[in-house]
Amino acid sequence: MRASEVVFRPIGIVHSRHREAAKTPIQPCYAADCEGTVEVFPEYAAGLQDIEGYSHIYLLYYLHQAPAASLLVKPFLQDVERGLFATRASCRPNPLGMSIVRLLGREGNILRISGVDILDGTPLLDIKPYAARFDCIPDTRNGWQDEVSEEDARKRGRRDFDKERIKDDGETS
Repeated sequence: MRASEVVFRPIGIVHSRHREAAKTPIQPCYAADCEGTVEVFPEYAAGLQDIEGYSHIYLLYYLHQAPAASLLVKPFLQDVERGLFATRASCRPNPLGMSIVRLLGREGNILRISGVDILDGTPLLDIKPYAARFDCIPDTRNGWQDEVSEEDARKRGRRDFDKERIKDDGETS
């Protein structure tokens, strides 16, 4: 049986310095130096109890600026067309995003985070703790991504973020 409609309501908003998708690092591992905040709406703040015990959290969010869905895409790591579900491209039938970010601290209903690869103003749908006991899978296959060198992946994953930071700060860092 298919559900005719699924409705999600945001529990908060992600705040970051990323304003343009084309200049935002792709994936948290290429955004380690990018900090931001998660504003959890007051009615959900009690759910943050005990979150400080975790070093990393999953953020699940609505890709509110995602392009139209496409089942074949050229992922950021390659110039080869791949099936959408073998990528993390944002142009999905249900534009949901997921990032594992470092939790730097909590002040009331505000979480300070790093590794932010999320556009400013993105609606947050859920938060889950990263737990190495459940989430760390040592022997995995990485499909077509194993064809890409780490150096090329980092360069492509950073996009124009370094150039933008130099322009904003007036110096390299």
